[in-house]
Amino acid sequence: MRKTLLSRRSRRSISFKSLILAMALAAPAAPALAGGPADPSAAAAALTPGRHLWIGDEAAEGPVTILVSLGAQRAFVWRGTTLIGVSTVSSGAPGHETPTGTFNILEKDKDHKSNLYEDAPMPFMQRLTWDGVALHAGKVGAEPASHGCVRLPIAFARKLFDVTDLGATVTITDDVLSTPEEALAAAGLDTGTEVAAAQ
Repeated sequence: MRKTLLSRRSRRSISFKSLILAMALAAPAAPALAGGPADPSAAAAALTPGRHLWIGDEAAEGPVTILVSLGAQRAFVWRGTTLIGVSTVSSGAPGHETPTGTFNILEKDKDHKSNLYEDAPMPFMQRLTWDGVALHAGKVGAEPASHGCVRLPIAFARKLFDVTDLGATVTITDDVLSTPEEALAAAGLDTGTEVAAAQ
């Protein structure tokens, strides 16, 4: 009796494991979110809060340009006219709205702490205004939640920090721009250039 019970349990366990394995093999692969997806536009539009896409700029030339869409809570990064990264962001909460306009990176500090908010850590800070607005790593949720800064996922903030120079242009708009093509047109870059991953 005991041997029969163990045998049934073993068969069920093996069958269950086989079922899980078969389901895993049959499931479609998750879309690539780094390293040059086949369709950067679709991958960018599908990003969930706290996620990013970093394609890289090895083959790209020109200055780095950043566009932040407050309406879509996205940041788009180009080198020249080649898309090199897209990220979800968390901008200013109601009462602390992130200002819109075109800014230049005024200062960079890898280990910055806030002067205004009790030494709150602001890693990979890139200052946009002298009154406290910056791009920096922080918690990125589904809603605007900062005191006016643009928070970025830490891995994206680190990569962005590494490719930008002082004076780089950052445009912040209220427009809802969910895809690289929409952002490219809004940024006023050469819209005849194909939005493609740098390979």
